[in-house]
Amino acid sequence: MRPAAVRVEARAKLNLGLRIGPRRDDGFHDLVSVFQSVSLADTLIVERRRSGFSLEVRNESVALRGRPATRRVPSGDANLVLRAARAFAGRHRVTGGARFRLIKRIPSGSGLGGGSADAAAALIALRALLRPGLDGQDLLELATDLGADVPFALRGGTAIGTGRGERLAPMSLDRGFRALIAMPGFTTSTSDAYRAFDRLKYGLTGWRSYLRSAQRIAREGIITIERALSLGNSFEITLGPRRGEFESLRDRLLDAGVQHARLTGSGSAVFGVIEAGVSARSVVSRFRGPEAIYLVHSTRAGVRLRARHDPGRL
Repeated sequence: MRPAAVRVEARAKLNLGLRIGPRRDDGFHDLVSVFQSVSLADTLIVERRRSGFSLEVRNESVALRGRPATRRVPSGDANLVLRAARAFAGRHRVTGGARFRLIKRIPSGSGLGGGSADAAAALIALRALLRPGLDGQDLLELATDLGADVPFALRGGTAIGTGRGERLAPMSLDRGFRALIAMPGFTTSTSDAYRAFDRLKYGLTGWRSYLRSAQRIAREGIITIERALSLGNSFEITLGPRRGEFESLRDRLLDAGVQHARLTGSGSAVFGVIEAGVSARSVVSRFRGPEAIYLVHSTRAGVRLRARHDPGRL
């Protein structure tokens, strides 16, 4: 018996390392990234209905302090949840519909992959509600069509991504970790960041060595946090006038006691790993600044589904 409703936790991701390669003939860039799921998550509640799809969005801040600056969550066809639903329905000739309620906690425009996570959650939910026999490969193909980060959001855990980021080699992380994420008072555009990268004279320096390193790590199947972080992030040199704000935030995170403060994705969020044995409370108390901050830990999955035959219990 199919459930009447499901609740899906859609987890954010960190790019522990991210290096951009050359622009391809299709207009996209090759890249190498170490993806990692973390505990900060949106919640998507989905109920079956006779036809059509609808979406309600409610914002809920879970920052330890401060309020994040976020872009408005798009509605209609621009929203990845509804795009995922319509793609799913079109591919599988679904006649039924669903009502989506999204509780948004992952800041938009942060590089934390919230939109991709929500799309992956929609696919997982619709399979449970409308096509429970569907295999994972079918969902993965749909995810790839929706965006380069959606396949990782669907699988989660730890992985090395190549191509546009959609070709994934699942990895084992040598140990779990905690991290402090700080969200500055501005957001960034991924498309603008790529255009800025293309204007840089030395942007591709070292690309081949990063690619070879990623291939070696993928063969080994396990990666240390330190090795992942040593990749750095190519987007840190694309910030232009915001570079000073990034450097200030990075330095204040390091002063608070985190390790290897990095931009995640194209930003604007900056994170730092908290060393094992160090008090997270003390790191938080030492951080100085107005930015919204989040304490997270690494997770082994990107989405988590709970089903109910009585939707009122979700």
